[in-house]
Amino acid sequence: MTEQISAPPLARGGAQVERETGTDMRDECRNAKDRKARKARKAQWKAEWKADWPARKAAWREAEKARKARGEAPDYGSGPMGPPNAFTLLPWLLLGMGAISNLLHGKTPNPWIGALGLLLFNSLYITLVFRAFDKRAREAAATRWCLAALAAVTCAMAGAYGDSWLLFFPLLGLATGAVVRGRRLGQVLFGISALAGVIAGLREGWDALGIVYGTFLSGMVTAAILALAETVRELRDTRQELARNAVDQERLRFSRDLHDLLGHTLSVIVVKSEAARRIAPRDLDAALGQVRDIETVGRQALTEIREAVTGYREASLAAELDRARAALTAAGIEPVVRQSGPPLPPQAATLLGWVVREAATNAVRHSGAGTCEIEVHGGPERVRLVITDDGSGVGSTPPGSGLTGLGERLAAAGGTLTGGPVPGGGFRVTAELPVETGEGDEGNG
Repeated sequence: MTEQISAPPLARGGAQVERETGTDMRDECRNAKDRKARKARKAQWKAEWKADWPARKAAWREAEKARKARGEAPDYGSGPMGPPNAFTLLPWLLLGMGAISNLLHGKTPNPWIGALGLLLFNSLYITLVFRAFDKRAREAAATRWCLAALAAVTCAMAGAYGDSWLLFFPLLGLATGAVVRGRRLGQVLFGISALAGVIAGLREGWDALGIVYGTFLSGMVTAAILALAETVRELRDTRQELARNAVDQERLRFSRDLHDLLGHTLSVIVVKSEAARRIAPRDLDAALGQVRDIETVGRQALTEIREAVTGYREASLAAELDRARAALTAAGIEPVVRQSGPPLPPQAATLLGWVVREAATNAVRHSGAGTCEIEVHGGPERVRLVITDDGSGVGSTPPGSGLTGLGERLAAAGGTLTGGPVPGGGFRVTAELPVETGEGDEGNG
């Protein structure tokens, strides 16, 4: 009888430990290599991101400058944080994974009917959520029929199979909240939730109260989020429209200012040039004086145009009265200026300064008058400016675009501007403005 001597257990354990140790060392080496590779990829990605960042930042700034030049609001709603769309509602279909699992494992009676119902439900759900984000399609009759068909399929599958198939009721509520808007939403969701409660109660008893709660809550939350997104979108569109209107109004204001500036200045230059040409053969020094005045007026016009471009220019009434005197005198028209009443508020003085400039320019260019009277009467509530010349009557100072624009400005400030021929010859421009108490006190101070 031979005795077999087996290896000591300790020896076998040592070999096994050696093999396991070698495997662990190889795994650690492999993990270390993976960590180094991940760190290298992360460092490379950071380097590429830092290198591309200045270019992407510059491109974004150029795009925002272009939007601002077009009068559009900044684009804060694009990208990953943009408003919801149909694709954001599709992942909720994963609630039906339990029903699919039952079909695959043969736990559902008549699996072909269940598969057909599942396919029909998914098709109707996808159709509804895509039609929900188009107002015309959402309000169409076909959408309501699709929602009714989805409700019928849901009730049929949940009533026939129960269990995981009851989770299609919250999906039905979600589709209802996406499609139905307004006062009907509460009624429709209440009806669907009650129907879900009846069917789920028959199948699962009191444990199915969560289905009722989930159905109603999913519909209301979806409707609230989509309504809020639509409101934000409408506000953004309104803001862009207001920005475009503001740009149009600023362009109109600038065109009026430029017309008033250049009309008056060019008229003075023309009048002084004609005066210099007439008196040059007789009195060269006087002609040179007129030329110096032309140079002064031209320099002043350049300054005013620069100030008008930057939007800081305001026509002072006192300065415009002095300029009107000089322009009328140079044109051979005797100016008569009368001013009474307390000091005017800045806004009223600015608007009346534009009226004086425009009326004096028209008198110089069109009237052929011998005298031009400018009267300013200030009262506690209203201020009145009257400019009258004794020119050739109806055709003396036609109310062109300058007076029309000034009339719009005064109307916006609560005032009026009228102009017309005077009986017996001449032309009269009358402007009236309300004097606000706060501004009047500031002007007096």
